[in-house]
Amino acid sequence: MTGAILVLNAGSSSLKFAVYPVADDKKPPLVRGKIAGIGSAPVFSAHDRTGQALRWDKGPPLCPDTDHDALIPPLLDWLKIQIGDLTIIAAGHRVVHGGRDFDGPARVNDALMAKLDRLVPLAPLHQPHNLAAIRCVSRAVPDLPQVACFDTSFHRTQSPLAQMFALPRELTDEGILRYGFHGLSYDYIARTLPSHLGDRANGRVIVAHLGNGASMCAMKGRRSVATSMGFTALDGLMMGQRCGALDPGVVLYLMQQKGMSAAEISQLLYERSGLLGVSGISNDMAALQSSAAPRAKEAIALFCYRAAGELAQLAASIDGLDAIVFTAGIGENSALVRARICDHLLWMGVRLDTAANVRNAPRINAVWSEIDVLVIPTDEEAVIAQATRMIKSGVSGRPSPG
Repeated sequence: MTGAILVLNAGSSSLKFAVYPVADDKKPPLVRGKIAGIGSAPVFSAHDRTGQALRWDKGPPLCPDTDHDALIPPLLDWLKIQIGDLTIIAAGHRVVHGGRDFDGPARVNDALMAKLDRLVPLAPLHQPHNLAAIRCVSRAVPDLPQVACFDTSFHRTQSPLAQMFALPRELTDEGILRYGFHGLSYDYIARTLPSHLGDRANGRVIVAHLGNGASMCAMKGRRSVATSMGFTALDGLMMGQRCGALDPGVVLYLMQQKGMSAAEISQLLYERSGLLGVSGISNDMAALQSSAAPRAKEAIALFCYRAAGELAQLAASIDGLDAIVFTAGIGENSALVRARICDHLLWMGVRLDTAANVRNAPRINAVWSEIDVLVIPTDEEAVIAQATRMIKSGVSGRPSPG
C-alpha cells in the first residue's frame, strides 16, 4: 500500500492535522500543524518532518468568520502541495466518544455516524466538531475512506465494576457508565512504555494526562484498569475550565436554590470552573505560574492537591504502584506541578531528582525513589495514523500495545 494517511483532530476552535506516509510509519509525519482561533482570529502554524516552518501561502485568507467547513477543503489542497508525489488514501479522525459499542477504531459509514450523533450530549465540547470534520472531508472527497478513532476505546478493557455507578440497574443497562477519555493519549504511552521501563512497563503504572483537559489512567499489563473521568469529560481531576469531580448535590442546589437552568449549569461546569474559576485569572497553567496573585497560587495548589488524591485512589485499583508517567501540556512542561503532586506522594516512596525535573528530563525520579517517575510526550496523531493504516489494509480492532 502506497500513499499517505491524513490525520485530523477537530476541536471547537482549532484543527490539528498531520500527514504520515503509509510506507514509513516509524518516522515523524511529513507535515504536522494546527489552525487555532477558528471563528475569532485564526492562526496557522505547521512544519515538515525536519522542523522547517511551512507557510499558509496557497490558501484563502484566514478571516475571523472562517469556520471548519471553509478551512478543510483548502487545507486538503495545501497538503497535496506539501506531500508532492504522494496521494492521501485515507483519513483518520479523533472522535472523543465511542460509547460502549467500540473497543477499537472503526470505518466511517452512515450507520456509524448515526450512532456517534447520539453520543453528542455526552461530549458536547468535542463530539460535534469531531463529526463535523468527518462530514466536511466526505463532502470534499466523497470516495476517501475515513476511520474514527475513539478516546473511550482504550478503557473498554476495564472490569464491569470499574465502569459502574451505584445507580438503579436499569440506568446502567441504558448506558450510564464510566467510559473514560483521553484514550488515544494513553494508548500511545502504553506502546512506548517498554522503551522507558523495560519489563516494568507491564507492571502497575498510572499515567497523568494533564492539560486543559486532564485525567489519569491506572494500567496493568499496559491495559486500562481504572480511570478518573467517567460518564462525561467533566469528572475526575480539576481542569483548565472544568470542575472535575463534584458532589451531585451541588447541581441540585444550583437548580433548586439558585434557579439556574441546565444550560447555565452546563456553562458553569464546562467553561467557568477549574483553574479559571478558582483563580479568576486564566485557565492557562503557565499564566498562573507567572502570576503573583494569591488566587493564582491557590488554584495551582488545588489542582495539585486534587491530582495527588486521585492518583492515590487509582493506585488502590491496581494494588500499588511501580511508575508514574506525566504527559500532555502541563504534565510535559510544568516542573512545578509535577513537583507539587509528587510532594503529596512522599508517603508512597516517590522521590524526585530536582534538577532532572526542572529540565523536563524523560526520567525525573531520584535514584533512591521506590517509584519510577517519567515525563513522556504524547502523540495521539501517531495512534490515529496507525489505526487508519490498519483499517485501510483490512485489519480490524485496536492495535496491541506491544
